[in-house]
Amino acid sequence: MNITLWIAQILLAAMFLSAGAMKATAPIPKLGKTTPWVNHFPPSVVRFVGIAELLGAVGLILPAATGIAAVLTPLAATALAVVMVLAAIYHVRQTEFSGIGINVVLFALAVFVAAGRFTLLAG
Repeated sequence: MNITLWIAQILLAAMFLSAGAMKATAPIPKLGKTTPWVNHFPPSVVRFVGIAELLGAVGLILPAATGIAAVLTPLAATALAVVMVLAAIYHVRQTEFSGIGINVVLFALAVFVAAGRFTLLAG
């Protein structure tokens, strides 16, 4: 189970590191061409989401790897699952149904990691 959780954590972290770095650093006009939702939000919100995703990615790996504050790993996974729910809600409201699939997959992986890590921490 632990190996499966690590694989899921690494996949999630890679996805959120990539997406978060893009949202946190790319010029907004350029980002808006490939990620249309950013055109509907202030740049500060886009940057905040990017930084939150970067921190979530770090939280998926670092606490579990070091054993320091290991409870932060399932908490990070839970927070990223919430981000995916909010993203899916936004896509539904904008009738952008093609974007929901990745939200569902990332949500499922995040819930799997959160539940698995909370279970392992409990005993």
